[in-house]
Amino acid sequence: MFTLGFSPCPNDTFIFYALLNGKIDSSGLAFDPKIEDVETLNRLALARTLDITKVSCHAYHYVKDDYCFLNSGSAIGRGCGPLIVAREQYSKNDLKGKKIAIPGELTTAYLLLKLFFNEELGSKPLDIIPMLFCDIPAAVRDGRVDAGLIIHESRFTYQEYGLFNVIDLGQWWEVETGLPIPLGGIIARKSLGPVVHDVEGLIKSSIAYSFANRQEAMPFIKKYSQELSESVINNHIGLYVNDFSLDMGKEGSSALKELLSRAESAG
Repeated sequence: MFTLGFSPCPNDTFIFYALLNGKIDSSGLAFDPKIEDVETLNRLALARTLDITKVSCHAYHYVKDDYCFLNSGSAIGRGCGPLIVAREQYSKNDLKGKKIAIPGELTTAYLLLKLFFNEELGSKPLDIIPMLFCDIPAAVRDGRVDAGLIIHESRFTYQEYGLFNVIDLGQWWEVETGLPIPLGGIIARKSLGPVVHDVEGLIKSSIAYSFANRQEAMPFIKKYSQELSESVINNHIGLYVNDFSLDMGKEGSSALKELLSRAESAG
């Protein structure tokens, strides 16, 4: 029995639906699911608690000696990066000194925010308020923070809170590098040995099953989703589950290396 961590977000539940519900042959492997917010998963990975887990690409940097990044199951793509939103139409320079809510200090979103500040504003984001990603839009709307760094379903719903998109950090990354944005992926303990290859194959098969049976998977996805609108769920899946999820390939691997290289260079 292997512990398997993933988030309640539609892209993750879409990916693991078939594997956890007996829809594909698991080749005798059994999994104990641990469904947690992405930042909680990042912290569990740092503690080396789980055998296999979804993590932010940012967090992977700190565990890469003990875990390998799987070719299947990743959240890598174009037009899917985190957004900085606010109640007012700030310019990028207006963000200096603002109180910004973030979805966790180990998220790739926060790493991108720091890279953006470093390269575009020559400074650091100084007033940071970590909170659950789903609480950020309301915190910005209610004035508890000046701006919010949003991910997941919030990309599709922030306008319902009367908020404006200040900076699309994914778009900024793509212009800067020409590469897709590597947000997260599945990692597995190196000590699992050959099982890692088997797990990659199972995840790929599970994704393919969900693509072929999307409506069948929907009740499982809705059970965990923060946003129950089927159109939002489908938009979410369409944005974060793609060809890179089936196999990250050379381009996805290059994107991950570039992200971590830039982060290390920036300190």
